[in-house]
Amino acid sequence: MKYRALLAEFIGTFALIFVGVLVIKNLSGSPLGLTGIAIGHGLAIACLASATAAVSGGHLNPAVTLGLLVAKKIDITNAIGYVIAQCVGGIVAGYAAVFVAGQGGSVAASGTPVLGTGVSSAQGIVAEAIATFFLVFVVLGTAVDRRAPKVGALFIGLTITMGILAIGPITGGAINPARWIGSAVPGGAFNSPEVYTIGPFLGAVIAGLVYSLFLEEKLEPGTETAA
Repeated sequence: MKYRALLAEFIGTFALIFVGVLVIKNLSGSPLGLTGIAIGHGLAIACLASATAAVSGGHLNPAVTLGLLVAKKIDITNAIGYVIAQCVGGIVAGYAAVFVAGQGGSVAASGTPVLGTGVSSAQGIVAEAIATFFLVFVVLGTAVDRRAPKVGALFIGLTITMGILAIGPITGGAINPARWIGSAVPGGAFNSPEVYTIGPFLGAVIAGLVYSLFLEEKLEPGTETAA
């Protein structure tokens, strides 16, 4: 078990959820609205994925970890450790956001993704699955693939921004089970858990399979992989 990597995943996910909950609180009802919220989340991912990439790979998302597990980029033991570190980091961040905002659990509850008016669970699952597919696809294509330019974290952050702009009004744009649980636990808001678990995990699995089976360059037997 890579304990330094677990700490990096904890810190990175903590930052994402802490920033995410407070950005939603600060921008709710402001002219920036969804755009500002999307940019805030995107910046958090771009910065923290960059900062943790050398230590843990900068997953910061259980769905990303699952997608990389399916693509055989991480082993099962470390994947389980990553997911635990991410979820714990998210929950601790949610409580920290509640404390510094000084408004009790309502801060976390208001920062918890929820389905839009008239949106069914099935629609939410599909929306979260597609957005997470894009995210994991970009992670594999820009940060993991040995042929990729080494600027992956920037485009991962932009993909989060793009995803929230697209599905924010539909599901709240979690695209990350740790993002949902990190605010749901301190806020006591557990609406539609299937949307924020099944959706991202489904999209991640499909992305991991598609990229590893059809797009990844296969090395000849005995050929060393790039560092």
